[in-house]
Amino acid sequence: MKKFAMMTVKGAIGLVPKAVRNKLKGNHKLTEFYSRSLQRSGLFYGFPSEKKRMALYKDYLQYQSKILGSKAVGNEANLAFIYIIFGHKDLAISLKSLREVSNGKMDIRVVTEKTLGMKVSRFPSLAEAVRDLDDNTLLFFLNSGDTITHDTVKVFTNNNDEADLTYCDTDRIDVKKRRVSPHFLPDWNPDLQYSTGYVFTGVKCKAKLLKQNSVKSQTIAGLVAELWLKQPELLIKHLPFTLVHRTTNKAAVDERLKDIRERLSDCTTAVASFNTELGVNHIQWPIASEPLVTLIIPTKNAKKLVQACIDSILEKTTYQNYEILLIDNGSDEKESINYFSELNKHPKIKVLSYPGEFNYSAINNFGVEHASDRCAIIGLINNDIEVIAPNWLSSMVGHASREDIGCVGAKLLYSDGRIQHAGVVMGYGGGAGHAHKYFPRYHPGYIKRLIATQNYSAVTAACLLVKKSLFLEVGGLNEKDLTVAFNDVDFCLKVKETGARNIYCAEAELYHHESVSRGTDHAPEKAARFNRELHYLKTRWGNYIDHDPAYSPNLTLMRENFSVKTKGELSQ
Repeated sequence: MKKFAMMTVKGAIGLVPKAVRNKLKGNHKLTEFYSRSLQRSGLFYGFPSEKKRMALYKDYLQYQSKILGSKAVGNEANLAFIYIIFGHKDLAISLKSLREVSNGKMDIRVVTEKTLGMKVSRFPSLAEAVRDLDDNTLLFFLNSGDTITHDTVKVFTNNNDEADLTYCDTDRIDVKKRRVSPHFLPDWNPDLQYSTGYVFTGVKCKAKLLKQNSVKSQTIAGLVAELWLKQPELLIKHLPFTLVHRTTNKAAVDERLKDIRERLSDCTTAVASFNTELGVNHIQWPIASEPLVTLIIPTKNAKKLVQACIDSILEKTTYQNYEILLIDNGSDEKESINYFSELNKHPKIKVLSYPGEFNYSAINNFGVEHASDRCAIIGLINNDIEVIAPNWLSSMVGHASREDIGCVGAKLLYSDGRIQHAGVVMGYGGGAGHAHKYFPRYHPGYIKRLIATQNYSAVTAACLLVKKSLFLEVGGLNEKDLTVAFNDVDFCLKVKETGARNIYCAEAELYHHESVSRGTDHAPEKAARFNRELHYLKTRWGNYIDHDPAYSPNLTLMRENFSVKTKGELSQ
């Protein structure tokens, strides 16, 4: 009914004269109110109803059962796990589950300060729980109340490989004993772990990993973050199957995020805080020397767009050590030319001329060549960007300054408050697309991935920061093969291939009045160029299109909404 009602409202709005609609769209508060009203209907972003989601997951479970049934079955009795359970709430449920899948006596160790009224080994800390174990002893971690199945033991047994740490997907058992709410996770994603603690149960590793790192963690999520912070060369493997039935509550979420903040404080100089409204950690990474950032803005004419962009940067940005290079690609409108001439007098702005045909890659490469010798970080900015959050540049520079981080992207909104960009997923539409596109601004997204800073394979260059040295190392943007489309995706993947991680910074919010100045690609010559560039992307980066490590293989590539794959997609 709600979805039908919102469709009726949307239809009614369509009857309003276009001139009036365009004027109303300019009112950010009004358009955001409209978007927020649509959030639960899912009308804009096509999110399936609860009934549809349950049907899709039921189909997936049949697919998973078939896949797991076809795998070679090892003798799990020959591979003994020491089960480590954190906490005491609903402990009897976990113990019952473990004993049901056991072929013999089990060693179960509970980490809790509470005195237990049952015969089970209790330890006040994780360090004490593993102190007497041989280094090669395999440990399996669960939160109290979580349960496992025979498939869990079988799959983790058959994946006794070179990985230092292994984790799996999870779901819940509802009051009707149905499996619901799958958490289909990405491959190892350190910054998502810092933000949300997305790996918080169903984890396997050897005892020596804990013993050699003198762990302090009090939760599984904190433990995973701590081990990575102390040994970032660890090989962490993701098993893309729902093998653990999780239980959770707000107190447990708060506890694990607090544990992660404490581990970050122990191991880094980053300042981690908890956003109580969103339920995620926000982390400001240190900016030791306030490096000079060169913001490169290409344009042709578009005086009003450029003015809104530059005024918002100058008036709202708290980070002050930046310069702006406006690259004029053959403007011929008098008002734009006059305005650019005035801009050139500003101490933070330099206007450069780049004549010739539009080539986004070449224009930005030209801008980097003309950046100040003192420039340490390059910022690629579209002329239709408008600052919302004053700390946008501070947040992004903090990430870009990290040794292990490459490209840093921002959360970009359409003029009406809907999501335009929140990270790039490889494989959407056979090429690449934007995660959570068209979702309302305040929606948490799939397992909080819209509101959490995390690693993605690529981010859009509409607002992108990267070290100048790294930009030059990979040869900049590809101005030969990718003049307009996918040059940012190609660039990000080249950076990722150096070993750096790319990141979506959820704290950096800006408007992106997308492609207002350039128009669409419906003309035959533009469509042909787009198809050539898509072909190049598929040929060059087919491995990422086949499997994007920042996205689950169980989620759809037909839409950008993180829905479970349909039966047809699963069978492909």
